[in-house]
Amino acid sequence: MFISKFARLGAKACMGLSKAPVTIQSSNSSFPIVRNGYLESLSSKLFSSAASGNSQGECEEIQKISVTFLDKDGEREIKVPVGMSMLEAAHQNDIELEGACEGSLACSTCHVIVMDVEQYNKLEDPTDEENDMLDLAFGLTETSRLGCQVIAKPELDGLRLALPAATRNFAVDGYKPKPH
Repeated sequence: MFISKFARLGAKACMGLSKAPVTIQSSNSSFPIVRNGYLESLSSKLFSSAASGNSQGECEEIQKISVTFLDKDGEREIKVPVGMSMLEAAHQNDIELEGACEGSLACSTCHVIVMDVEQYNKLEDPTDEENDMLDLAFGLTETSRLGCQVIAKPELDGLRLALPAATRNFAVDGYKPKPH
């Protein structure tokens, strides 16, 4: 019974990806499906069934944007799923963006510099908490942001982010934690 509910949920989630947010009602609870490229990919993996396809066709391809990271070694372009933070994208692509607090907005080690002011203006305004952490960042600029707070969205396609020459990790000097 438990598995069959999740199999039905996965099929409904897959069909609803191209529509507005979906709420699936059950006799005892409801499961909101948030329309977000990163969560959509997780929901299609978490709620997949053994069947190779479904009657409605396969889930749509996850939309990705192009992001270029610039560091002391040059530049590297990667594809980032819509809805994913730049910190997560950097970790998945072995880019040395520290993120000591693992994206919990408790440090400034994922500090990035948006290279284009027009792209910077397309970002959500930083919260007070992010501004407090940015005050601790090494090499702060007018277009500095925390990588954990920059979320990929279609209008950011072509985003260019520079990594500062150093970070201020007060916990351990010189240690580079591996992402989980």
